[in-house]
Parts: sequence; structure tokens; C-alpha cells
Amino acid sequence: MPAAAIEAGASASARQHLAIIDIGSNSIRLVVYDGLARTPIVLFNEKAVCALALGLESSGRLNPEGVDPALAAIGRFIRLARAMRAGTLDILATAAVREASDGASFAREIERRWRAPVSVLSGEEEARLAASGVLCAQPHADGLVADLGGGSLELVALDKGRIGNGAATLPLGLLRLGEASGDDPKRAEALIDKHFAKVDWLARQQGRQVFAVGGAWRSLARIGIEQTKHPLHVLDNFTLERAGAVDLLGLIARQSRKSLEKIPGLSRKRVPHLPLAALLLKKVIEHGRCSQLVFSVYGMREGQFYRRLPESLRSQDPLIAACEHMARQQGRFPAHGEELFAWMQPLFPREPAPQRRLRQAACLLGDLFWSEHPDYRAEQAFLRVIRLPVMGLDHRDRAALALAVYARYENGEEPEEVREVLGLLNDEDERRARIIGLLLRLGHTVSGGVPGLLENTRLRHSGDALVLNVPESDPAFAPDLLDRRYDRLARLAGADRFEMRRTKQ
Repeated sequence: MPAAAIEAGASASARQHLAIIDIGSNSIRLVVYDGLARTPIVLFNEKAVCALALGLESSGRLNPEGVDPALAAIGRFIRLARAMRAGTLDILATAAVREASDGASFAREIERRWRAPVSVLSGEEEARLAASGVLCAQPHADGLVADLGGGSLELVALDKGRIGNGAATLPLGLLRLGEASGDDPKRAEALIDKHFAKVDWLARQQGRQVFAVGGAWRSLARIGIEQTKHPLHVLDNFTLERAGAVDLLGLIARQSRKSLEKIPGLSRKRVPHLPLAALLLKKVIEHGRCSQLVFSVYGMREGQFYRRLPESLRSQDPLIAACEHMARQQGRFPAHGEELFAWMQPLFPREPAPQRRLRQAACLLGDLFWSEHPDYRAEQAFLRVIRLPVMGLDHRDRAALALAVYARYENGEEPEEVREVLGLLNDEDERRARIIGLLLRLGHTVSGGVPGLLENTRLRHSGDALVLNVPESDPAFAPDLLDRRYDRLARLAGADRFEMRRTKQ
């Protein structure tokens, strides 16, 4: 192909990139997404800590020691985004720029230097973008979104997948709260209570989830996973019941800096702020009377990405869309996943929608690991699925999906990683996941993974047997399937044995 054609193709692809520069109160970040797809795929991600809100509470101005480093970082980010030929560049400024007396001149300086428009978000806009980020990952989310930054805390209510009427922005960002309280817990608690008392709709969140968004609260999730010995080290959708959350956050709020520094995986720059972050989140739960704490890694930037999506993409299920994309990119015969999904349907009558979507995801992912070494294929498949950077999966669903794909490949003793995660599943969850995995194995074995063959077979219960009817005249189904795994499949599915029966067409 001529070089000019290659360059033109590359440019056409690059024009689909979406770049977002988030000018926060503590840090400034550039994220470049690789195209407008239902699940945001991060092409590039870089952060600069400039602490623009440091001193804002007392001076009313941006931190003078942070302004020049911030402008330098923003200049670099704009240059990188343009070099990547991003089709869209959104520059969003939040609480520090919004509330500082010199914030408007700071935004104008960015526009003057680089001819790039800056959107200074109102508190309500910032809150709604954070809520949109949660909805990007969980389209049916219901509860309270709490987004903590360096300059402000945004609260917004979600009503079964829609942004509700309640929205508030409060001057309780970590830098400002620390300055206003002198880092004294009692003074900080009084300030928090004072501001929360003005949010009259907050108490109406009783019995609902609170979705915690923001870097400091992600650090609390790391501590929670460590302290509770949670078997799945994935921050997104790590969930604690109210009592456990309040106890854990209260414990963290009382810890010294030295104690927190001993916990692995924490950013040293975050550690000094974590006791206040824990106190603030504990207060959100108590004032909102929330029943569960859910940590979300998706927030304002993903909300902006989500709003850029056309409605046809926004309405897609993020999990299924991501699995379909991976099947197209990595599968041998991508169409076979949907065929398997339909083929095994007779064994799942009256299947609830959440379980149906997990089974569909397993079918789409079931052949992605064909190129792994046979001795490690099952383990590799499990580890990759359990850690997939996809939206729309709570930890129990992750475990069930990973176990299903593992069972499709398993060959020998289960590794420790699998046994640990099984604790997230009840007996019925585990049984169902193993049935799906063994059905995937059977379907791929019978068809060779090639689309168009399984539709000539029929899977059904007949008496005390699980039966696969295959056409007698088709040579593709000539060999007998003699594998004890399929008797195990039959027993898990409520039959005594597995049979393959040839029928005339």
C-alpha cells in the first residue's frame, strides 16, 4: 500500500479519538479515548499534580505555586492531543477554577496561548457529569453519586438509570476541607455536618447505594480490599454493606500517617489526606442513610465521554458491547459466540435477564484464549476474564463469568486463584457457571468452533439423560464424543448421563 494511503488511513482513524483534559483542584489529567464506542478504551492517560486549590479557602485565589506548572502541563497535554490528531478535545475546569477570583483569567490564558476553548463547569454540571460516568458503567444504577475532588464534593441522586432532581456541590474537597479544619477531625466533622444539613434531599437516599467516585476514595477501596481480605483485587464495584463500611471508614479515619504508609499499593501523595477522605465518606453514608457503599472508578471524564456518544451507542449494554468487540478482535470465528448462546438456550428456560446477559458474555468470550499454551490455557483465561477492564460487572458477576470461561478450558486441578474467588459465589452460582463452561466446551468440540454447524443439532433433556441430537448423514458429527466431562455436565444439569444420538433428517 502506498505511504500516502497508509497515512490517510491512520489520520482517518485518529480523527475518531476523543481527548479530555480535566483541570481539577488537585491534579490535571489528559485522557485520550480510542474512538467513540460503547465502552471507553483508554489510548493514553497522564496526570500532573499541581494543587491549584491549595490555599483557596483562605486566599480565594488559585495556588500561585501551582499556576505555572498547571499551564505547562496543559500545554503539553494540548500538544499531545493534537499530535494524536484527536477529533475532539474537551478541556473541562472544575471547582478551583470555577471559584477562584483569578480562575477566569487562568482559563483565558489557556485559550490565548493555545487557541483551545475551556469549559468552566458549574457545580451542578460537574455533579451531573460524575453521575453520567457512573451511568456509563452501570446504566440502571440507582442511588447517590458522591464525587470527591480537591476543591469540592459533588452529590447527585440517580433514579433507576436516570439523573434525579437532587444535585449539590459543596466546598468539601480534600484540600479545602483540610485547610478549613486545620486537619483537625472534630472541626472537619462539624464543617461536614454543617454543609450536609443544607442538602435537604440527602436523607431521602435511605436504603439506597452510594457510589463513591474520586481518587482518594479509590485509595480507600484498596485499603478495604486489603483489610477484608477480599479475594478479587479490582477496585471498580468493590462493595461493602453499611455496617462494614462505617466500621472500616471509622478505623481509617483514626489511623496515623505511619500506619497508612504500611499498606501496600497506596500512593504516598494520597496518604496524608486519607483520614479526612474516610471521615467524609463515612458522613455521606450516615447522612444519606445509605445501605451499601459501592466504589466506582468511573466519573466525570467518563461522563463527558458518555455524553459524546450517539444514542444508538448509549443504549447498548456496556458489557455485551465490550465482549462483542473482543470477540471480533481476538476470536477465530466471532459469529460462533452468538450461535452457542442460542444453541444452549433450551437448558435455561425462564432465565432472569441478569443471568442471561452473563451467559451471553461467556459465549462471546469462550473462544478468545485458543492461542494460549494448552497447559496454562484455563488458568490464563480465568485470570484475564476476572481482571477485564470492562464496565457493568459487579464482583460476583466477574467471578461467575471467569469461572464459566475457566470451565470451558479446565484440564486438571483448580489453581489457588480460582479456589479463592469461588468464595464470592453461592452453590447455585457456581453450578450454573460450570454448566455454561462445559456447554461451551461441548459446543466447540462438536462444531470445531465453526459457525453454521451447531444449528443442525439439538440439545435437550430426554428421560434421565442429557441428549445431543446430531444429523446421521452429516460427516461432521461422525465421531463419538466419549469424554467424562460431558457426564459431569449432565449431572450438573440434573440428568444421569450424557448421550449423543444420531437422527435422520
